[in-house]
Amino acid sequence: MRKGYQGTGPGAITPDGCAVELYTRLPVGAEPDIIAAAVPAGARILELGCGVGRMTHPLLERGFTVTAVDESAEMTDHIRGARAVCSPIERLDLGETFDVVLLASFLVHAGDAEVRRGLLRTCLRHLAPGGMVLIQREGEDYHTDVPRERVDPAGFTVRITADEPIGDGVHQVRCEYVFPDAEWTQTFLSRPMTRRQFEDALAEVGLEVDAYLTEDRIWVRALPAKPE
Repeated sequence: MRKGYQGTGPGAITPDGCAVELYTRLPVGAEPDIIAAAVPAGARILELGCGVGRMTHPLLERGFTVTAVDESAEMTDHIRGARAVCSPIERLDLGETFDVVLLASFLVHAGDAEVRRGLLRTCLRHLAPGGMVLIQREGEDYHTDVPRERVDPAGFTVRITADEPIGDGVHQVRCEYVFPDAEWTQTFLSRPMTRRQFEDALAEVGLEVDAYLTEDRIWVRALPAKPE
């Protein structure tokens, strides 16, 4: 297990504390519709951090071609209908480019700033001319509205039970997922970023915000920075 990360519950647990079986149970939210509305029809998408395909499969159904990447083979084993690549994202180099590179699941908030830089460089490295990067950020109250609880219509409860600063701008967050027949926890590291800090992090690797796609500014479309 990666330092600072932990997961408990039935089934395989990935190095960042994600429970594979849990992710097979989570419902599809609004994310595929947000993505589909922001990118060209039929685009070739590189999905970084695909997990078990919770967004991969709905995007395939909407007519996109998806290459799905995750560092966990237990996750990518669940991908159907898309090319699946098992690799750490920050070291990925497929030698090809895509219309859209997708970095969701708040991965841009990696606790290790050098990992974040690696993730964003991977996005840029795989971007075709005229392409775009879609990034999912944390909500602005993600680290302040704690503890909190949400009961999902599908019949399970999600709780953020702790969010503790541990130094160097990094927080350790603990989540619980409670189903009628099973429970999982995940503890992970996250680096909160204000809007300005986020935009500075993009600029550091040669990206810039083109548009905030949702009112809460969680979903962002970024493009290669224009030359000065």
